[in-house]
Amino acid sequence: MAARKQLTRLKAPYLKRILLEPSRVADWDQYPWSLPIFRDREFEFEFASAITIIVGENGTGKSTLLEAIGALAGYDEAGGGKGYRPVDHSIAIDKSGAALVDTLRGHWLPKVTAGWFFRAESFYSVARYLDKVALEDPFKPPPPDFLSWSHGEGFIRFFEERCRRQGIYILDEPESALSPTRQIELLKLLQRMEQSGTAQVIMATHSPLLMACPNARLFRISRSGLDPIDFQDTDHFRMMRDFCSDPQMFMEEALRDDDE
Repeated sequence: MAARKQLTRLKAPYLKRILLEPSRVADWDQYPWSLPIFRDREFEFEFASAITIIVGENGTGKSTLLEAIGALAGYDEAGGGKGYRPVDHSIAIDKSGAALVDTLRGHWLPKVTAGWFFRAESFYSVARYLDKVALEDPFKPPPPDFLSWSHGEGFIRFFEERCRRQGIYILDEPESALSPTRQIELLKLLQRMEQSGTAQVIMATHSPLLMACPNARLFRISRSGLDPIDFQDTDHFRMMRDFCSDPQMFMEEALRDDDE
C-alpha cells in the first residue's frame, strides 16, 4: 500500500487552544453553559502535549466537551471521521456538544482535522457503516470487518487500523469494552502515536490504567473547574488502590448503608 501523504511536518498537538466566547452565549443557566467549568463565564484550555486526558465523574461535562472539540474538527457528534454520518440523530443523540461548539473558538497550528472521533456507544453503527462502504467500493481493499470480532477485539482492531494516520483523535471512554489486558494494548498504541509526533489524542476515561499513559497531560473536570492532576491523586486510582490493599475492608465500607 502506498504511503499516505503527510499533511504537515509540524508535530502534534495541532489544536493548541480552545476558548469560550461569552458574547455568543444566550443563556448561562442552560446546559451546557451551566456546567461548573463555565461558572466564571469564561473558559480557556490549552493543549501542550500530544496526548491530553480528561477525567471526572459522570455528568461533569467530559463527553459534552469532547463532542464540541470533535465538532470544531468537523466530526459528527455521534462519532466517526469527516464526512461520515452513520447514525440517525433524530431520536437519541444528545445535541449539547454541537450547541457548545457555537460558542467556542479553536486555535490551530496548523489546522489538521483528519483523524477520528471515537464514541463507544456508537461504535457498532460506525463499524457497520465502514464495512458497508468498503464493500460497495470495488477499488478499495477488502473491508476490515470489525464486527466479526468480539467487542473488545473489534475496538482494538479499529484503533490499530484507524490511528496509524496523521491527525487528531478524540476518544470518549474507549475502555468501555476493553479488559485490562486490552487496555494495555491500547496504551502501547497510544505510546506509538505519541512517539510518531503525527497524532494528537484527546481522551476522556474512567480507567486508572489509561490515566497513567506516559507523557500524557492529565486534567480533572469537577465542580471547581478543569485542573491538572497526577493520576495517583485521582479518585479512580485511590479507589482501586484501597480495594487492592484490603478488598474485604473496602467492600464492607463501600456497601455499608449510609444510615448505619
